[in-house]
Amino acid sequence: MLELPRQLNLFENAGPLLARLRAEAPFPSEAAMVARAREIVTTLSEAEQIAVINAHPRIGERPDQLSAASLAEQGYDEPPEVMLRLAVLNEEYEQKFGFRFVVFVNRRPKQAIVPVLEARLRSTRDEERRTALREILAIAEDRLTRREG
Repeated sequence: MLELPRQLNLFENAGPLLARLRAEAPFPSEAAMVARAREIVTTLSEAEQIAVINAHPRIGERPDQLSAASLAEQGYDEPPEVMLRLAVLNEEYEQKFGFRFVVFVNRRPKQAIVPVLEARLRSTRDEERRTALREILAIAEDRLTRREG
């Protein structure tokens, strides 16, 4: 059976999700835990879902504010103008939707994320909440796959 504490970085510090996973642990495998997380997020209240979303760091966050996994995924070789644009877009996104922008970076440069963020600003709040949760699960699955590989 899987010991949960070692696996929690798959989901950053997503309180309501982690509380449910802890209550149901142990899991037979990491894949089973991620599959269960996928089910759990659909049953969380909107406020709990937003807490899970807001547990993820902002794209372009200062390195000292990132988990080791997020820092490795996001990287930091970007021109200052890209970082400034991301900061402005993050602020606009959070003002519009009331939660953080989350995207599966997949080791893409931040410059490639700018048009994604701009496009997602045209979505509805409900679409973005669902998209953010899907992205969180994709990030967790990627972290799991890279650890196994």
